Amino acid sequence: MKSTLPSFRRVGAVAAAGTLVASGLLGAPTQAAPASPETATNLAERLGDRTAGIYADHNGTMIITVTDETTARQVRAEGATPKLVTRSAAQLRAATTELERSAKIPGTAWWTDPTTNQVVLSIDSTITGDKLTQVKEAAARTNGAVRIETRAGILSTDVIGGEGIWNYRYRCSLGFNVKTAPNSYYFLTAGHCITGTESWYGNSSRTNLIGPALHKSFPGDDYGIVYSQNGKQDYGHVKVGNSWRDITASGDAYVGQDVTRTGSTTGTQSGAVVAVNATANYAVGPVYGLVVTNICSAGGDSGGPIFAGNTALAIHSGSQGGGCPNANARGFHQPVGEALAAYGVYAY
Repeated sequence: MKSTLPSFRRVGAVAAAGTLVASGLLGAPTQAAPASPETATNLAERLGDRTAGIYADHNGTMIITVTDETTARQVRAEGATPKLVTRSAAQLRAATTELERSAKIPGTAWWTDPTTNQVVLSIDSTITGDKLTQVKEAAARTNGAVRIETRAGILSTDVIGGEGIWNYRYRCSLGFNVKTAPNSYYFLTAGHCITGTESWYGNSSRTNLIGPALHKSFPGDDYGIVYSQNGKQDYGHVKVGNSWRDITASGDAYVGQDVTRTGSTTGTQSGAVVAVNATANYAVGPVYGLVVTNICSAGGDSGGPIFAGNTALAIHSGSQGGGCPNANARGFHQPVGEALAAYGVYAY
């Protein structure tokens, strides 16, 4: 059976851009229903630089940050909840540009925090001495737009990774089963797991052949695709503890969203989205446009699925802060939508 996968096209990743401490919430109209994540996202896109980002608060209410009262009134008029902030999206983008210029060191990562209207510069245990001085000076040049957070351990891709998958060198995790319209089947995993066109297996003894790797995008992105040469590879579900969850759609993550990650080392772990459009500076090169969560992970979890309900969101890439359990951990995940678009496939 031959693969019918279309020719590959790389979808450009977007580096961390501004989203996001300011005055209290501005009340929404009493008659208006709470805005859904989709409604809030669409409104934020229309507002452009008049918003510094969106997030869900602890009650699940979608908050749209704005920089002036006129925009706040527009947000309220459309049934959403605004929050006044002091820094614009443009100012936060300028802070991110400064980090890209002068703090791009392996062991650093950054993202915008819409809840505090700042860019977070997260550094691991290798950032000491002159490196630490360099990143502190970079942060100082942003006039308070950047705050530094220190995490234990080393920022790394979590190589060796639902269910375990093996090539001749690594164990990783299967991300999502996907297919094309003519019903050719594949699965997605982390790009850094794939070494070339090697074969992938469904067991550690490497006797249960799934099929060959076809393509990867890493660094810059972190996704890759493997062809299921024997036809349908199980079903479009992911492992959740000792059970399964059917995946029926794909979507975009948003800050504050409750999500689940499954990996072949640490199993099923839950947490929340901390940031989107983040940059992780791995030793082999940066990866852009990542989803950040507070979910721990360990070596072997790479490529595993991140999902909410029945919706595929991302593929696990790496971590900062050590293994599980770890309340201070940060997980970095490749948005699944970019991989689906690049390969012309869909989750099922």
